[in-house]
Amino acid sequence: MQRGAVRRHLWPLNSLASWKIAAYVLSMDFFVFVILLVTCFAAGATGALFQPGRWYQALNKPVWTPPNWAFPLAWTTIYFSVSFAGARVADMEGNAIALAFWAMQAGFSTLWTPVFFGLRRLRGALLVMLPLWVSVLGATLAMFELDRAAGLAFLPYIIWVTIAAALNYRVAQLNPTVAPRDLSAD
Repeated sequence: MQRGAVRRHLWPLNSLASWKIAAYVLSMDFFVFVILLVTCFAAGATGALFQPGRWYQALNKPVWTPPNWAFPLAWTTIYFSVSFAGARVADMEGNAIALAFWAMQAGFSTLWTPVFFGLRRLRGALLVMLPLWVSVLGATLAMFELDRAAGLAFLPYIIWVTIAAALNYRVAQLNPTVAPRDLSAD
């Protein structure tokens, strides 16, 4: 291959944006990123254990409910983004609050799915959603304090969890007679 052809082939890598992205990615601890990403997907596994199914499909939902395909796409994007953010700040001085909020959101995110889909407690899920939303907001703000890229990486999550909270609230309103799952029958 001629030298000029190689340059044209590698042109995207020569762009300023590509170099900036590479600099952000290279300035994080990759091992920590993998640990955080595994943590996210472990939390997300509750979605496989407690799938929406026919019960959820039968619920009354607002017209602005995201389509089913949007949920795995959004969560996969969020998992990679928040893992990136956590890895970016992991070795920074003063990261304790940011990482505490990161851990808090992981815990409440893990808890919400079994409460909503597993126990079918629509209002109970709102009690989980509140600290989840607070923890995501706290993580977003704390990440911004430490690192702009980490804060920006949390923005899709705060947007998504706000939509999810509104959806949870509205579904609970539209379905006041839905009974929680009777675990004694299982």
